[in-house]
Amino acid sequence: MALHQASGRWKLGLTLALATAGFWSTLPVALKITLEQLDPYTLTWFRFLVAFVLMFAWLAARGGLAPLRGLTHRHRALLAVAALGLIGNYVFYLLGVQHTSPGNAQLLIQLAPLLMALGGIFVFRERFATGQWLGLAVIVGGLGLFFADQLGHDTLPAGRYVWGSTLVIAAAVVWAVYALAQKQLLLRLSSPLILLVIYAAASLLLWPLARPTALLQLDALHWGLLVYCALNTLGAYGCFAEALAHWEASRVSAILATTPLLCIGVVFLVHALWPTLIRPEAISWLGFAGAGLVVLGSTLASLLGQRKAA
Repeated sequence: MALHQASGRWKLGLTLALATAGFWSTLPVALKITLEQLDPYTLTWFRFLVAFVLMFAWLAARGGLAPLRGLTHRHRALLAVAALGLIGNYVFYLLGVQHTSPGNAQLLIQLAPLLMALGGIFVFRERFATGQWLGLAVIVGGLGLFFADQLGHDTLPAGRYVWGSTLVIAAAVVWAVYALAQKQLLLRLSSPLILLVIYAAASLLLWPLARPTALLQLDALHWGLLVYCALNTLGAYGCFAEALAHWEASRVSAILATTPLLCIGVVFLVHALWPTLIRPEAISWLGFAGAGLVVLGSTLASLLGQRKAA
């Protein structure tokens, strides 16, 4: 079976990966605040439904739905794997955010791009230069320091924190499965069409668990954040899917490792502007040292092994 190969347009892939990191760094804060008035299943269902409606309208206007005809059983199976993986990621992550802080959740979810990197190496036979392996080692060390610092500052009950962390780790595992399935599907379908099928499946599967009437009880702030969460779905996964089309999965994952740092910055900014909305992350020098290592490792992994490309 033929395996997907990146287009080689690494500059475009890098830009799209950075945009994805920006979307994902703001999402945990918006989700945490929205969960004050909305349950996780309704929130997730609404995000997928809005994404499906907008993506369907866009593809229909461009005549982009035709390639869905004539899919093989293998392609349908990969679509099912990708859909279940992304649905599981959304639900597990949101349930995990309920039991921990945005920074902790965003830290643990970094297992996802690392698992995707390993998948890219073993499944798609992508290659890492020596500098890139060094970068990944530094990323892992930095994440370890940061996580140790967060454990020392955490004020949640131990059982609740462990349960929330377990849910986020589960979200990371199923996300990596989704990402690798999507990368292979790019041989047959465009990334928007793949996402359209996933959004449709998610909307239908989550419908029985959702409570649409709860949307009527939201105030203006939480409605605005809910809409942002829904639009974030399109922006983040649209950029992510296209990044995979132009750059190796292992290198995209290195850029996404910077997301916790951006998330911490967003938390501090939101707390500074609106102190009652969210509490700031408690980070000591050890945590900031770990964060610095993540940035350094991401730079090494994404740049030192770079090939020259148009």
